[in-house]
Amino acid sequence: MSRRLFRTPLTWVAVAVIGIGAAFGLYWFQPWKVVTDRQVDERLSGVEDAAPTGSAPAAPPAVLPRATPATSPTATRPVLVSRGEFVSHEHDTSGTARIVRTADGRHRLELVGLDTSNGPDLRIWLSDQPVRTGRAGWHVFDDGRRAELGRLKGNRGDQAYAVPAGTDLAELTSVTIWCQRFAVSFGAASLVPTG
Repeated sequence: MSRRLFRTPLTWVAVAVIGIGAAFGLYWFQPWKVVTDRQVDERLSGVEDAAPTGSAPAAPPAVLPRATPATSPTATRPVLVSRGEFVSHEHDTSGTARIVRTADGRHRLELVGLDTSNGPDLRIWLSDQPVRTGRAGWHVFDDGRRAELGRLKGNRGDQAYAVPAGTDLAELTSVTIWCQRFAVSFGAASLVPTG
């Protein structure tokens, strides 16, 4: 009986459809990433990582004057501009995000002690959307303005991303780990100016 079953064309069509469906499912969902981690340990700026002040916010980062050797002792070292703690969305996420102005006046986003799940097509975005906790924050970040800083380098550890020149950091006040494939945030942090 089983020999006859494998001789019919309908059986081979069913086997082909199941095989193609399984291959597509593996490509699309990449289930092995749920149980694998990618550790990144990049060198970060040597800034003092103080918690944001509870008083009135400092001037927006995009309009802060550039330090020069003649005007500021911090001109030769990096300066912490803003920071925030990650909250979980689709996946448990923890760590700190911070914007640092380097000694040459450029900005970069640093993720300190990041711990989240691995996933397909994860990106780092700066966004103008507010960070919401729980399920309400899962899908908001593709609704407004954003700047993509690149693919997530790893789901664990310390990593840095260059912020493109001309990025309006006064408007883009949050960061998200965004899954492009499923249009969902894994986790996000509000970037609060430090003072």
